Amino acid sequence: MSKILVGLKRVVDANVRVRVKPDGSGIVTDGVKMSINPFDEIALEEALRIKEKGGASEIVVASIGPAETQQQLRTGLAMGADRAILVQTDTAPEPLAAARIFLKLIEKEDPAIVLFGKQGIDDDNNQTGQMLAALWNRPQATFASKIELDGTRARVTREVDAGLETIEVDLPAVFTADLRLNEPRYVKLPEIMKAKKKPLDTLALADLGVDTTPQFRTLKYEPPAAREKGTMVKDVAELVNALKTKGLL
Repeated sequence: MSKILVGLKRVVDANVRVRVKPDGSGIVTDGVKMSINPFDEIALEEALRIKEKGGASEIVVASIGPAETQQQLRTGLAMGADRAILVQTDTAPEPLAAARIFLKLIEKEDPAIVLFGKQGIDDDNNQTGQMLAALWNRPQATFASKIELDGTRARVTREVDAGLETIEVDLPAVFTADLRLNEPRYVKLPEIMKAKKKPLDTLALADLGVDTTPQFRTLKYEPPAAREKGTMVKDVAELVNALKTKGLL
């Protein structure tokens, strides 16, 4: 049976209100709850279901980030992953650099399936999976809402602008998970305790020999404009006049 490599990204928890630093140099992370990127959690759940059906022998979760990212990897191990790999760096890599890093992990682990969430909720780039497939020279099936394995092939239902699209790809391949692929399982305390004993390897980014030179430079962060206060109108005529005043009619 095959191995599945799942990418997990450490992000500000989806239920936390993101705040921009006063000097506009970034977002506030000190004392803020961090979690697994929700789409990556869905990707891991799908990998676990594939393994439970006998479609994989091992699930390896991997992440790129600071030492604190071990917390999210331990959560992935508690969900059911077998091993974890942390590529340690204090600088967040751009999607192309992340794809190059995962390519190095693929060369080391030789998985049949690589699973990512379709995008990170922090930058919303939606690029790493596609770039990795191109670098690896293997098929990709992005925005997956259903994955069916049949030996060395996979049938994937994708969510596209016009509706649903079903494609077949040969394995090895890269998949990215959409929101409706599944509902991730709840992690119980016994699994959390067991996860502390599962292997978690740490690799230094410098040891991989990957070019992570930034292609872009962020000049400033700004919060979205404050929402304007609504206006109450008594009837349709007053509504029409208000819209004309704003130049909307």
